[in-house]
Amino acid sequence: MKKTPVAEPGLHIRTGLLAVVLMLSIAAPPALAQKVRIAVAANFTAAAKEIGVLFKQATGHEASYSFGSTGQLYAQITQGAPFEVFLAADQVRPAQAVAAGLAVADSRFTYATGRLVLFSRDESLVTDETTLHNPGITKVAITNPVTAPYGAAAVAVMKALGVYAGLAPRLVRGNNIGQTYQFVETGNAELGFVALSQIARHNQGSRWLVPDRLHPPLAQDAVLLRRGADNRAAHAFIAFLKDPTAAAVKMRYGYGAGN
Repeated sequence: MKKTPVAEPGLHIRTGLLAVVLMLSIAAPPALAQKVRIAVAANFTAAAKEIGVLFKQATGHEASYSFGSTGQLYAQITQGAPFEVFLAADQVRPAQAVAAGLAVADSRFTYATGRLVLFSRDESLVTDETTLHNPGITKVAITNPVTAPYGAAAVAVMKALGVYAGLAPRLVRGNNIGQTYQFVETGNAELGFVALSQIARHNQGSRWLVPDRLHPPLAQDAVLLRRGADNRAAHAFIAFLKDPTAAAVKMRYGYGAGN
């Protein structure tokens, strides 16, 4: 008589459990997806938007951004703005957020390192540092150095080159690096100090990549804010910023990937 195969003990149970796990894994993303509200330094706008799309594809979570100068965003955080993650353009404000009890201490890390560029939409105007000695230039755009690290870096460069006193009356200040770029792009300033990330994806105009030795490093730190401590999406976004997928985006926009 042919024997009927005997099932391995527990096989049906394990198979059933596996099916349940698979069903839950398929259903979980829309059911468990959350939104994370992120304050982002304006220089990182384009990269952040691209990373946000990839983040949602990978995790199901949604990143909601507010862009501005680092100083303005930090002021909003201290006044109770409902942000859960802070992507600054410096290391100072995230450290201050931790010291003030507004952020989770061990969450701070450098997510990107930026570069400063002297840029003009005129293809022949900018060559190198000697461009800043051109007496025919009437307006040079920078970001407010009090609230924006890229603006402070621009001032440091001009002082290092000995041209700040002569250029000071001709400076026009944007509230953030996005507005500064618009001054140059619209011709309201012949040239300006902008972030490499703003022009990394095109070859228009003329530019001089400012040597790092002329200004303090533009190391940009991220930190998990206290409001996001219990938000899965906030933790997931912090982790995703360290992922090779996000690192590749940062590099395309001219950033060092951070650590």
